[in-house]
Amino acid sequence: MPILENHEVTQELVRKLRQANQNLIIASLRSQDLQAQAEASVKRQTEFLSMLAHELRTPLTPIALAADMLEKISGAYPLQLQQLQQVIARQVSHMKRLLEDLLDASRVSSGKISLKKSQLLFTDIVQSALEISQPSLDEHAQTLTLALPESPVVIEGDAVRLTQVFANLLINASKYSPQHKTITLSARQGANRTLVVSVKDQGIGIEPAVQPFVFDLFMQVPRTLDRSQGGLGIGLSMVRTLVEMHGGTVAVCSQGLGCGSEFTVVLPLSSESAPAPASPALHDPRARSCRILLIEDSVDSNETLNLCLTLEGHRVVSAFDGPSGLALAKEGGYDLVICDIGLPDMDGFEVMTQIRQLSLLPVPCCIAITGYDQQSFRNRAFKVGFDHYLVKPIFMEVLQHVMAKTFPQQP
Repeated sequence: MPILENHEVTQELVRKLRQANQNLIIASLRSQDLQAQAEASVKRQTEFLSMLAHELRTPLTPIALAADMLEKISGAYPLQLQQLQQVIARQVSHMKRLLEDLLDASRVSSGKISLKKSQLLFTDIVQSALEISQPSLDEHAQTLTLALPESPVVIEGDAVRLTQVFANLLINASKYSPQHKTITLSARQGANRTLVVSVKDQGIGIEPAVQPFVFDLFMQVPRTLDRSQGGLGIGLSMVRTLVEMHGGTVAVCSQGLGCGSEFTVVLPLSSESAPAPASPALHDPRARSCRILLIEDSVDSNETLNLCLTLEGHRVVSAFDGPSGLALAKEGGYDLVICDIGLPDMDGFEVMTQIRQLSLLPVPCCIAITGYDQQSFRNRAFKVGFDHYLVKPIFMEVLQHVMAKTFPQQP
C-alpha cells in the first residue's frame, strides 16, 4: 500500500511539473509575442515619423525660398513687405525645429543617436546656441545676460548636440517668460573638474509636483489661454538624453508658479588644452552662371526654386517627373542636376542611376533634394551617383554654398 501511494504521489508530482513546464512555455511564447508586438509598434512609429517629416518638409521648401526672394526684392517695396518676409522666415525656422524634435524623439526611442566628439571651447557652444535662440528672444523683446568664466573652458563633446542642449534651454526660457524679462546664462567651474551651467528665467515657474517629470518625453506643463507656450514636449527630454550621453547631469529648480525656473547642467571638463582657434571663415563667393536641370514633382517647389536660381543668374530647365527629367538629361549640356528623391513613376535613385550610366553624357554635379533624412537614404544616394544630399526645406544660402564650391567664379 505505501508503494502504491508513493507511485500516485510521484505521478501527481510529474503531472504538476509537466503543467508548470507548459505554463512556462506558454508564458515564454506570450512574452516573445509581446516583445515582437512592441518592436513592430516602435518600427511603425519610426516609419510614421519619418513619413510625417517628409510630408511636412515638402511644403516648407517653397515657403523658405519665397522668403529668400522677398528678402532680395523687398528694398523696392514698403516696410510691410519686409515685415511679412521676416514672419515667413521665423515660422519656417520654427517648423523646422519642430520637425527635428520629432525625428530626435524617434532616434532616442530606437537608440540611433550617436556623438561625434572633439575638444570644444564652451564659448563657441554658447555663441552657436545664441544664434539659434536669438530670434525667440527678439520676438519677445527679452534681454539675455551672460556670465561666463574669463579663462578658456574646454569640454569634450559633440558641437552640434551640445549647441542643441543650450539652444533648447534658452528657447524654453524665452517661451515661458513674459515680454521684456531677463534671461541669464551663467557658467562656473564646479567640483571634480566639472563645468556648471545655469539658465535662469523670470517666467511662469513650475509647480513642485511637476518638476520631477519635466524631462519626460512628451511632458507638457499647463498652458495659458492667452498665448501658445508649449511645444511638443520633446525639447527638455532631448536635453537630458544628450547631457547624459556626455557624462553629465541636468536638473531643474523652481519655487513654484510665478517664480521663474532655473535649469542647471553639469558637464565634465576636458583634460586636453584649448583647441587651436579656427581660421576665420571667408564669405563664399557666388557660383558662376550654370545650366541647371531641375527635377522636382512638387509644382510650387519646382517653380519657386527655378525662379530663385534664375534670379541668381543661372539658366534652369525644369522637369516634373523622373522620365521627363531623364529625357532632358540625355540632351546633355548641363553643369548641374538637382533631383528630388521621391518622384512618381521613377524615383530619384533610378533617375540618377541611369544618368550616371549614360556613357555619352558628360557627368555633371548632381544634388539630391529630399524630405527623407535617414542615413540609409544618404548612403544609397551617394552610391547611385549623387554628389550632395540636401534635406528639405531647401534654403538658398545652403544651395549657394554648395554651388560656389563646385562652380567658383573665375577671377
